[in-house]
Amino acid sequence: MQANLQPGRFVDSDHPRVVEFAERWRGASRDPRQQAVSLYYAVRDQIRYNPYVFSPDPETLKASHALAAGESYCVPKALLLAACARHCGIPARIGLADVRNHLSTPRLLEMLRSEVFAMHGYTELFIEDKWVKATPAFNLALCRVFKVAPLEFDGRSDSVFHPFNDEGARYMEYLVDHGQFEDLPLELFFTHLQRCYPHLFEAGSAFLRGDLLAEAAIMKRLDS
Repeated sequence: MQANLQPGRFVDSDHPRVVEFAERWRGASRDPRQQAVSLYYAVRDQIRYNPYVFSPDPETLKASHALAAGESYCVPKALLLAACARHCGIPARIGLADVRNHLSTPRLLEMLRSEVFAMHGYTELFIEDKWVKATPAFNLALCRVFKVAPLEFDGRSDSVFHPFNDEGARYMEYLVDHGQFEDLPLELFFTHLQRCYPHLFEAGSAFLRGDLLAEAAIMKRLDS
């Protein structure tokens, strides 16, 4: 359990940015569960979700980098929640899974050439003598545009993506769980991504660029 409380390369809970963020958003309660809930909502909504910021540079995966950028995707956001929790004395670790994600845009799916989002990140927190899953990826503003209820977290029940949106259409399902780790397993992470999306790792290939919220907003206007 001690390993899930110590700073790591990517769960850099001792970084000044992480410390400042955790202290700001942990709340006034001394109860670890209440602190975990407060931190969850802070990471969910203060850091925009945008998969287009993905980069092969390992430095961009760090929790502190997500704070510096102000936007990120599921893996660094999950690492950030874990880092904040560790700073507050709550054991935490990173989980990775492959999901079929329908909360996306046609452009993003075209660039990925797949509906499977490999290495989706979530956080596990040890609260009240058990591990609880939390998924702080999609911020409130993005959920509203996609007409999806934002994912809530109470610190007692697993918080994973709802299988349906508010119109009853399926938008996410978990396919493969790769397990939980004390810190991001970098070789496993990139090796699996390269296997799933080889075209993104070809010499001279441009990585994704864009703004998911802006694309979704355009789609919403066209549909209305």
